[in-house]
Amino acid sequence: MRLRQSRPVLTVCGIAALSPLIACAPYSPTPGPGASAFSTEPAVVDVEETSSPSAEAEPEPETGTWQTKWGPLTETDRKLITGVRLASLWEMPIAQDAVQRASTSRVRAISKEIAEQHHTLDEQVRDVAAKLKVKLPVTPTDEQQDWMNDISSKSGSAYDATYVKWLRLAHGKVFALIGTVRGSTQNTLVRRFSEQANAAVLNHQRLLESTGLTTPESFPTPSG
Repeated sequence: MRLRQSRPVLTVCGIAALSPLIACAPYSPTPGPGASAFSTEPAVVDVEETSSPSAEAEPEPETGTWQTKWGPLTETDRKLITGVRLASLWEMPIAQDAVQRASTSRVRAISKEIAEQHHTLDEQVRDVAAKLKVKLPVTPTDEQQDWMNDISSKSGSAYDATYVKWLRLAHGKVFALIGTVRGSTQNTLVRRFSEQANAAVLNHQRLLESTGLTTPESFPTPSG
């Protein structure tokens, strides 16, 4: 009796069984802020990297004025949006740290209020950015990280003084930008947001100054 030649048939079936897996590899969306940039499944990462060669490309700089349904959106408008986001990225965690580490009850109390208000402000800025399609930063700047490191390296009264100094200086810088945008923007969404940011930053300045720890170094250098 002659045996049937079954090996080629098995090989073909094996290939047919594999092909649906290749064709139906699941799509993994681009992770949002705070999410890991890499998938835990190597096979999915390979598919994304081969099908989306531009994923690793540097983003194009956002320049010029955009037209939106709320009015024109200028580079200065976008600078305010990203600036407020950057402020929350470092001031919120350092304020939370000060709630635990500050040496006086007053600094701990104002830090709790600042952290809570930055949480609200960050929700507002992310909402505005989503509507206007403005890409937001996800990490503090090098300068802001230096401020955080300087604060964290101190203890006792030196911690309090350093914390108040850098937060007051940072608030003074963004406060000037808020005023510029509020007085010049033609975008109604940005104008409303600038008023929200103005209220929060002005309150934070008052809270920081109420500690009695502000010094000339806590204020931006006067211009002109």
